[in-house]
Amino acid sequence: MADTPAAETADTPAAGAAEKDGGKQPRSVRVVLLALMIAMMLAMLDNMIIGTAMPTIVGELGGLEHLAWVVTAYTLATAASTPVWGKLGDMYGRKATFMTSIVIFLIGSALSGMAQNMGELIGFRAVQGLGAGGLMVGVMAIIGDLIPPRERGKYQGMMAAVMALAMIGGPLVGGTITDNWGWRWAFYINLPLGAVALAAVAVVLHLPKKRAKAGIDYLGVVLLTVGITAVVLVTTWGGTEYAWSSARIMELIGLGVASLVGFVFWQTRAAEPVLPLHIFRSRNFTLMSVIGFLVGFVMFGATLFLPLYQQAVQGASATNSGLLLLPMLGAMLVTSMVAGRVTTNTGRYKVFPVVGSALMIVGLYLLSTMDTGTSRLTSGVFMAVVGLGMGCLMQITMLVAQNSVEMKDMGVASSSTTLFRTLGASFGVAIMGALFNHRVQDVMAERAGTTGSRLTEQSAQLDAESLAKLPDAAREAYQHAVSSGTHSAFLLGAVIAVIALAAAVFVKEVPLKGEGPKKGSTDDGAPAAAAVAEPV
Repeated sequence: MADTPAAETADTPAAGAAEKDGGKQPRSVRVVLLALMIAMMLAMLDNMIIGTAMPTIVGELGGLEHLAWVVTAYTLATAASTPVWGKLGDMYGRKATFMTSIVIFLIGSALSGMAQNMGELIGFRAVQGLGAGGLMVGVMAIIGDLIPPRERGKYQGMMAAVMALAMIGGPLVGGTITDNWGWRWAFYINLPLGAVALAAVAVVLHLPKKRAKAGIDYLGVVLLTVGITAVVLVTTWGGTEYAWSSARIMELIGLGVASLVGFVFWQTRAAEPVLPLHIFRSRNFTLMSVIGFLVGFVMFGATLFLPLYQQAVQGASATNSGLLLLPMLGAMLVTSMVAGRVTTNTGRYKVFPVVGSALMIVGLYLLSTMDTGTSRLTSGVFMAVVGLGMGCLMQITMLVAQNSVEMKDMGVASSSTTLFRTLGASFGVAIMGALFNHRVQDVMAERAGTTGSRLTEQSAQLDAESLAKLPDAAREAYQHAVSSGTHSAFLLGAVIAVIALAAAVFVKEVPLKGEGPKKGSTDDGAPAAAAVAEPV
């Protein structure tokens, strides 16, 4: 695949400030980075906090039949708006666009906390998700503006730490807030944190203002939104709300395919395309998009089924479910920090996608060997292997993707990478979930007959309290069924990781921007100079 050359654009911030300061970032940049991490944490923490509060919310507002839409509305709005936010940042300036997304997120949070019925809550969650779509993209794109790629690796550990904190602390924080302050504060807690991030960005961040001559590609926005919405609904509803072969799912698949094909066709003709297709001419960018999709597929599948296995088979408490993932998340954090430092010091990064994919294959295969006799120590070691692999991949994919495009396309590069990871997560949860549920139901029918079939006909998941009430034979059958289900799910994950390894092998190690001695532009669209914000 051909790689496109890139050139410095006139709309980048002052370049080389970090080098003039001996490589040390100005205080203003460090303050902005802190604000960006707060915004990133808000976007990642929200669903995990709300998940713990959902039983209490349903108890007060009712509408149990619409429960899933509280999460789905947020996810849909986030996924559909992600590429739009990235393009708006490229066209009209990242600071104003990012601050707008924070404001929308906070408005959605406040309205969600004031909801009086389930319909209002679902609508307000969609508003909240609309803002959240701009938070992650804004964080990544602004970091791309502020920090040269050669230096950006040092901040990988910070982003990995925020991710680990959200996954581990989300359920604990949600439970604590709900028990002591009420479920509405699960939304209100975003307001002071968001206000701090908003104030810091407004006062300290200085980026050049932009004004695109071309207008917004409204048709492209509509086609992409419809396509993404259809894809997410298929992966959310398929096998749960509707059978995979049902008319509704087939209609959504047809709508999604038609919209996305139409979108690609239109992007070749639009004056200012939402997702300029020329960025995919870069081999590295395309490969990072594929790897990001596969990492999302595997990661969110693992985080869904690991706590379920430990609760159902190993008897762990559901209350501390976030802590069950500590071996994986801790390993991911440490490896991400090491990978970032090595990338910064050497400028080399290809080894990390290759080694990371290989470790994921090994770790997922080991997880697939777990059975009813596997100890927590053994499963923890297996999780740590997967975490080591993810740590090599999580931030490197974004770093290489951003290094493969011109500065003017930084926003769409960041949003595209984020979108592919989000879509990968949707497919991973759906496909691995369908495989898991099918296997659980089959084993229950084999081991417990009609009783087992009745036990799992509505859900293949039982919490620890419900499991303890089952007769010994039924409980043992269910534990074997969950063990068999996780075997199938993780084996599929290992196969998916093989594809990621194949993609990683073809990554071309292009020098990172901001390397200093190297001048001129690279053959993969990577100019040597890097942009950082001016200190105040």
